[in-house]
Amino acid sequence: MTATHKQPPKTVGQSGRELWQTLTNEFELDDGASQALLLQVCLCADRLAEISQRISREGLVIDSKGGPRDHPLLKSEIACRSFNIRGLQRLGLEPARPVGRPGNIVGWLPPELRRRSHA
Repeated sequence: MTATHKQPPKTVGQSGRELWQTLTNEFELDDGASQALLLQVCLCADRLAEISQRISREGLVIDSKGGPRDHPLLKSEIACRSFNIRGLQRLGLEPARPVGRPGNIVGWLPPELRRRSHA
């Protein structure tokens, strides 16, 4: 990968730039389609940062004529998160899945699901 691929376009803000650097350092995303999708994911990361800051500043619940209600940007925040996850999946950057059988279940289980010891 050449150094020109490591730098995001100037339209990408701080959050998107950090994501771009992380992903291009860890993965080979040299083809045009991957670069285009990565750009959209990074721009969405910038938008997500803006939305999250505004929600943090204004609160999760706002007052309206009809009484308290969810902040209207919560839906946009969820949409950005969803877009980013789908974009990363389309780039083939899903987290590695463990191989083999799942480990023991940790935590409380109802009696009917607990293993019985025959000791």
